[in-house]
Amino acid sequence: MREQELDWEQRTAERGKHARPVLDRLEKWLKENQYRYRPQSSMGKAIDYTLPRWAGLSAYELHGQMEIDNNLIENAVRPLANGMKHYPFAGSHQAAEMTAAMYSFKASCKKNTINEFEWLKDVFERIQSLKQKDLHQLLPSNWKKYRDNPIS
Repeated sequence: MREQELDWEQRTAERGKHARPVLDRLEKWLKENQYRYRPQSSMGKAIDYTLPRWAGLSAYELHGQMEIDNNLIENAVRPLANGMKHYPFAGSHQAAEMTAAMYSFKASCKKNTINEFEWLKDVFERIQSLKQKDLHQLLPSNWKKYRDNPIS
């Protein structure tokens, strides 16, 4: 679906058509076999791990905007992993948290094909004039939509 560049509505429809039957069969199998395996066995542990998380694990099928995996994010933050050994030298815990937040925004800009400098400049120029309930407009995932037509 990525290669076909389907929009999120199309992805939702495709997932409902193809993934839903597989997910239904898997959930049924997990429930049927929950007590067939010893809790300490590998399969028992896998089932016990999966069932309480089922809603979250299968949620991607209901929302085409969600990815089935975190590969895109992993690839976006991989270059930052080398910096992790330097975070203890950020000066303070708060500085390290701010650095992590900026890396997150940078990765979000990259994912949304946004020029990071343009985004940050616009955020600094507009943030004081926005009400708290409208700050979502400045998130990289919403920025293009609200940049030219802000809701205030």
